[in-house]
Amino acid sequence: MPPLPARFCSNTQALCKVAGSPVNARRLRRQRDAHRLAGGSAFDRQLHLAERLPYSALAYFTMSGDIIMARLPPITSKDQVAAEHRAIFDSIVQSRGAVQGPFTMFLHSPELAGRLAHLGAYVRFEGSLDMRVRVLAAMTVAREFDAVYVWGAQTGGARRLGVPEATIAAIRENHSRGIPPEDAEIVEFTRHLLRKHRIDEATAGSLRRRFGDDGFIQLTGAIGYYSMLAMTVNACELEAGPNAEVLKV
Repeated sequence: MPPLPARFCSNTQALCKVAGSPVNARRLRRQRDAHRLAGGSAFDRQLHLAERLPYSALAYFTMSGDIIMARLPPITSKDQVAAEHRAIFDSIVQSRGAVQGPFTMFLHSPELAGRLAHLGAYVRFEGSLDMRVRVLAAMTVAREFDAVYVWGAQTGGARRLGVPEATIAAIRENHSRGIPPEDAEIVEFTRHLLRKHRIDEATAGSLRRRFGDDGFIQLTGAIGYYSMLAMTVNACELEAGPNAEVLKV
């Protein structure tokens, strides 16, 4: 194997980029755990494991030994973006505090990233929908697409909003048992729209009475927004963030 090129992003994270084929996450985790048992510093274990990665997979190793992999190199600093697009990078940081998750992928297409960030700011932080409604729709989208990054991010948000564990488990396990009726309406609407691509008149009428026509379109738009995130993280093989719940797919 040719020498492994590496760039150190900070004293807590190493970026190791190699060329070849996609990495098998389960195999890497087993290897990582074996290195942990063998002792030695986290940093030494990271490099020891990185030397065994297939060529052209991307792996990001945190100092705790976590592995975050992606098909494209994540863009997390302004110097990775062309000068004419750095205002877009700054606007994403200003609205979100940092560039992370799907936007580390979207920034490979800066104009798309900027426009999507503008839409996402409205879907996530503005609008009239209750935050609980948004996170229920987002979790359901993540489960329908088996999008592990989005699932990890949204389950964390759901717990902070007080969504019961029974509801999170029901969405994870693809049923509706134990979900309160108002929450179940959001989950079932999202599932039907993604699975059947249509909804019946009774469901549409119930949601329009509950949210009004504006809210009905906001909810539908939120499902579309999170679907775009889910498809992108899947295409780019973006795994769950540090300390996030990992969806088993």
